[in-house]
Amino acid sequence: MTTDTTGAGRATGRGRRPRRSHGSSIMLTSGLAIALAVVLVPFYWLVIASTHSSQEIFGSPPPLLPGGHLAKNLSTLQETASFGRVVLNSLGIAALYTLCAGTVCTLAGYAFAKYRFKGRDPLFGLLMLGLVIPAQVTLVPLFKLMAELEWLNTYQAVIMPNLALPFGIFLMRQSMAVLPDELLDSGRMDGCGELRLFVEVVLPPMKPALAALGIFLFLYQWNDFVWPLIVLRDGASYTIPVALASLQGVDDTDYGAILTGTAVAAIPMAIVFLALQRHFVSGLLAGAVKE
Repeated sequence: MTTDTTGAGRATGRGRRPRRSHGSSIMLTSGLAIALAVVLVPFYWLVIASTHSSQEIFGSPPPLLPGGHLAKNLSTLQETASFGRVVLNSLGIAALYTLCAGTVCTLAGYAFAKYRFKGRDPLFGLLMLGLVIPAQVTLVPLFKLMAELEWLNTYQAVIMPNLALPFGIFLMRQSMAVLPDELLDSGRMDGCGELRLFVEVVLPPMKPALAALGIFLFLYQWNDFVWPLIVLRDGASYTIPVALASLQGVDDTDYGAILTGTAVAAIPMAIVFLALQRHFVSGLLAGAVKE
């Protein structure tokens, strides 16, 4: 008489797997909880500190609950830096830059991905050098160019120099490279012009990549500090990073007001990311496709 141990072995195997899976799930959840805490604690402290005065912020122990200086900090920001206008400046510049740079990068990426022209690959390689050249190298020639154009202390001086952003072009080129050429040829055979083909055939599948590009461009311009600091001379035209830097004094600095401004500056970034987050990861993965 033989004993069938196969079923028992399978049952035993089935019985052990949930234990390993449960343990792995606990470890994964714990790791994610720790990572979430590491990310959120600085933001929590930023919000809490923005409601306190400088003396309370540097007190011992540091504040962990909301205080009563938020209105005072906002009033100080408005009085010393016209912060309401500064926020509007940053929103307008970042939105306009995202629209213009997104259009340039999308069109350039489409041209590099789907058109064959002489010197295309060397030109793309030259463009990619912009990813390894430090931005500080271009500050002096760009400043001279803005001065010759009489664009200093204007918004176009902030927006125009970085419209053809190498990373944006690279992202869109890699995303559009996966579009089947047969789809484009079919559209041309149906009588689509190049502009209509681009708008109605190419752009709809590119929504994830466009969302990723939009987030990157908006945050890039919103957080830019060095270039606006160089070309903007009037406090009324400052962006948020420049205005907050101007609040730092030699002898006295109101850190409560600065942290309040920083907390306010984080709100639009969070809104943009949350609005487009569903497409963000898939857009970046689409840009990672290798030909």
